Amino acid sequence: MKNLSFISVRENALPLLLSSLFALTVVAANWTLNRYGFVSIGFGLIAPAGVYWAGLAFGLRDAVHEVGGRSFVLASIAVGGVLSYFIDPAFAIASATAFILSEVADLAIYEPLRKKKWWLAVALSNIVGSVVDSLLFLYIAFNSVGGWYDLAVGKAYMIIPAIVLVGAIRHALPRHS
Repeated sequence: MKNLSFISVRENALPLLLSSLFALTVVAANWTLNRYGFVSIGFGLIAPAGVYWAGLAFGLRDAVHEVGGRSFVLASIAVGGVLSYFIDPAFAIASATAFILSEVADLAIYEPLRKKKWWLAVALSNIVGSVVDSLLFLYIAFNSVGGWYDLAVGKAYMIIPAIVLVGAIRHALPRHS
């Protein structure tokens, strides 16, 4: 029995690590926004200060999906939301709701494409997820969708790092299918 539990822990180590990092990006995005408000992100665009953390979250979400599946993704969002509640309840509710609903959009794109063209799946799901997340977050947190484009573009800056991250994880995983 000890050997089986050790194997189980080893097999879950990567999903738990990536899930933890994903949850922490949600917390970091909310903390950064709470601390610094809105900031310039270049090219005349202004977005909530947590924009890059939120953008990184989409790549981590796809990586978590690869190694742990939907249940790890949803658990990560819940943990990030609960921890964010201690920073700012309004941001926590807005980000958790936006991440969950953008996850639905992400699954509609990522899941069918991931085995055929995973890099395209990551890129498209990150773009759609960032637009959905931006609109919902701004509406729930600030009762406005003003600045959604700036926020979505800021998150899109993280698409290349997301492709690299998911690609490295896919490359490191044993081929089961």
